[in-house]
Amino acid sequence: MFGFLPQGNAIKTCKYNPITFLPLNLFEQFKRAANFYFLVLLILQSIPQISTLSWFTTLVPLLLVLGVTAVKDLVDDIVRTLSVSKKSQSHPVFKATKWKDIKVGDIIRLKKNAFVPADILLLSSSEPNSLCYVETAELDGETNLKFKMALEVTHRYLQEESALADFDGLVECEEPNNRLDKFTGTLSWRNSKYPLDADKILLRGCKMRNTDFCHGMVIFAGADTKIMKNSGRTRFKRTKIDSLMNYMVYTIIVVLILLSAGLAIGHTYWEQQLGNSSWYLYDAEDSSPAYRGFLNFWGYIIVLNTMVPISLYVSVEMIRFGQSYFINWDLQMYYAEKDTAAKARTTTLNEQLGQIQYIFSDKTGTLTQNIMTFKKCCINGQRYGKLSLPQHGTSQVDFSWNMYADGKFLFYDHYLIEQIKSGKEPEIHKFFFLLAICHTVMADTSDGQLHYQAASPDEGALVTAARNFGYVFLSRTQNTITISEMGIERTYDVLAILDFNSDRKRMSVIVRESSGSIKLYCKGADTVIYQRLHPRSLKREATEEALDVFANETLRTLCLCYRDISQDEFEVWNKKFMEASLATSHREEALDKVYEEIEKNLILLGATAIEDKLQDGVPETISKLSKADIKIWVLTGDKKETAENIGFSCELLTQDTTICYGEDIRQVKTQSS
Repeated sequence: MFGFLPQGNAIKTCKYNPITFLPLNLFEQFKRAANFYFLVLLILQSIPQISTLSWFTTLVPLLLVLGVTAVKDLVDDIVRTLSVSKKSQSHPVFKATKWKDIKVGDIIRLKKNAFVPADILLLSSSEPNSLCYVETAELDGETNLKFKMALEVTHRYLQEESALADFDGLVECEEPNNRLDKFTGTLSWRNSKYPLDADKILLRGCKMRNTDFCHGMVIFAGADTKIMKNSGRTRFKRTKIDSLMNYMVYTIIVVLILLSAGLAIGHTYWEQQLGNSSWYLYDAEDSSPAYRGFLNFWGYIIVLNTMVPISLYVSVEMIRFGQSYFINWDLQMYYAEKDTAAKARTTTLNEQLGQIQYIFSDKTGTLTQNIMTFKKCCINGQRYGKLSLPQHGTSQVDFSWNMYADGKFLFYDHYLIEQIKSGKEPEIHKFFFLLAICHTVMADTSDGQLHYQAASPDEGALVTAARNFGYVFLSRTQNTITISEMGIERTYDVLAILDFNSDRKRMSVIVRESSGSIKLYCKGADTVIYQRLHPRSLKREATEEALDVFANETLRTLCLCYRDISQDEFEVWNKKFMEASLATSHREEALDKVYEEIEKNLILLGATAIEDKLQDGVPETISKLSKADIKIWVLTGDKKETAENIGFSCELLTQDTTICYGEDIRQVKTQSS
């Protein structure tokens, strides 16, 4: 049961339908000045008193122009609609149905490689712990797999078809909205309430991967789905060429009107001077000279109509149509590695490609390869990694590794491994233990090999680094996580996961160790971690110095920290946490407030540095675009130093570039105001 009426799953992705095509397309075409001019001209030619040409001499060319453009627009719309349409999925047990017939509250089964037809609540799947791997490229363009996990209670009791048929849970959730990464809801079932968030929801447009099948209940359908809420109204797009042609036609029409008016005035003057004194010009009508001049004005408009180039629009449309094929055939735009060619999905905007003035780009995954590699780290103030030889008496150590074909790593320098084995520095153990336990990565074992599925490449790199140093993340359930620590397998109770988001810039996990002690482990950006450190946290300045060094080398950095929590403190905090988790309104604000109460007085362990290499040809491409006077903006969440050095490495910044920081911009605004 929901707080709104059930919504059908039928949606419209096309601009036209059989009823609206003719009026809507004609309305769009008559926005063009020439088409509207010839429509007015056709009306004038139907008036016998002023017409000097037959009306069909204008009707036939106008119908030809409108028809050619209408056919092109219809083909574009059909191609666009077919590119997003999906076939319905079927299964021998569940009733096969079309997407448009799915209703809110229905229980559906999806198979591997199927597109999700609506926003659904994940109930169970074929994977352990009811995991479900999805590809969200249709939503956010990212091709790396993300995983969703069902509630433990639905995973346990909703595996069989009979149990799914008897499912009578009550879902109370937010109203339909366009926030793809947010969801707030509560499932009431079996006299208990369970919080629902975005990790439990499969959105329409996602594609099932690495999961044989899953079961879900439809939450939002049709126009209420998040992907449709993000879809703007389909509108007719105009290019600068269209606007220029309209301006030219307006100018020609003004000249035509002035010319016709001049000729009409001349005719009126002639009538006043000579009148019908010439017998061969007498038409047997005794109209006034002014009236005759008025009628002749419209007659001249008709006679001189060839000044307005109606065929210009058809020529431009044909050129665009041909250009779209040249784009598709362009070998220089063919990507051989993935056998992908350029694809012109519309023939309306081709010439805009040569009129781009600004480019707004993300950095990660766009300018960079989005393949993260753990490079360096700082533990208890001591830096490790591919560093230079010790200088000024420091004891920096150089180590590196190469990857073999079987995925194993060989360390040329065993210093750090020996430190871990000796156990002389417990901070090193806590450092890599934190990397192995504080994350949302899922482990998958296939063919005897352990593979990690990470929603974020950063997390995958950090967990892999911990694995290389002997702290191997093995598996997790809803409430536990299993880790092999230097060959000794241990399972920890996960009491709470404090999620990462763009505002918090950190994530934490609270676990109970075998001894019964409770600890909070946290990782995040230095700007938020340093605000929450214990006043007497050691090695703070040394770690900050290491962060600056890593940032200057264009590495992505994170700070790691922890704190001990007493049983009494946790019990009090956990009550607030559960209340905030079940809040039906302003849940995020309530959770953030609760998180702040526990994430304080943290003990700093160190920092990590990850490399994300630029994609091939990025510096050259940006340099050429800059020479073409195209302004480029790149969005990044890195530290200021990291962002600045990456700007130089990709040639977005040069030695002649004036760099303005936040303080400078505020001063400029103050001076200008």
